[in-house]
Amino acid sequence: MKFRTDLVIILVLRARKRRCIMLLCMQVTLAHVGSAARDGYEALIQGYLERCSGFAQCAARGFRDEKTLLEWLGKQKGRTAAAAVLLDSRGRQMTSEALAAWFGARRDKGQQHLVFAVGPADGWSESARIEAKMLLSLGPMTLAHQLARLVMAEQIYRAFAILSGHPYHGGH
Repeated sequence: MKFRTDLVIILVLRARKRRCIMLLCMQVTLAHVGSAARDGYEALIQGYLERCSGFAQCAARGFRDEKTLLEWLGKQKGRTAAAAVLLDSRGRQMTSEALAAWFGARRDKGQQHLVFAVGPADGWSESARIEAKMLLSLGPMTLAHQLARLVMAEQIYRAFAILSGHPYHGGH
């Protein structure tokens, strides 16, 4: 199911009492700087992002360079500014549960758009790091960009699974 708006209102009828429940729908973009290789990773990345469609609008997007990504972020319209989470080896390391909790807190505060971004080969500039909502590290090892994108796509799906109580996560 794909949502076209950022707010869904559900009318619940219960024993002659009408209640209105608002569900905030979040948009998540998995961005990367540089060209995406045309290999088996792309299908796997898209597969995880498609699995998220029951929870949020999720998409992958590539950018030629850091400047283009930052300009695009600045042009994102909505009630809240798009929050950039830059994958960076100097960033915060989190468990899947901690990432899900962070994700859920942003959702519950009304964040409309989260952008998880894999940076350029030579790393993020200092100005990009300052603008980011959070720097996130997938660990101390260096990963190929395609592999980092795949891991992040899976972690986005896992965060939604944890938040919804879906059995995919399995508590591991």
